[in-house]
Amino acid sequence: MATAEVQLGNLPATAVQNRWVYQLGVLQTTLDRLDELHEQWLETRDSLPANAKPGTPVFDDALAEHHAESWSYLDDWACHSQALREINSTARDIPSPLAPPPTTVPAPGRRTPVRR
Repeated sequence: MATAEVQLGNLPATAVQNRWVYQLGVLQTTLDRLDELHEQWLETRDSLPANAKPGTPVFDDALAEHHAESWSYLDDWACHSQALREINSTARDIPSPLAPPPTTVPAPGRRTPVRR
């Protein structure tokens, strides 16, 4: 996320898709919410009775509730994460302002291309 934000800030305006800023915002919000839900799950899991292990109804019900709360955020991530690849691809395809574009220079002493 941080890399995409930096890359987006360095792209020329003509190369930027309008939706990317929105999509990065959705992804950041989604990531924050998933982190919160994970912390809540850890607290819930730690508060379960000692005999509540995977496969027991108490554990499985709590985990199912956690998963149900997470699905919409995971769906948002699935829908908008392609923006990360698109930003990275665009950043890699844009010529660097720091280096001039490569030029072709004939080898010294050669005036015509070699024919094969």
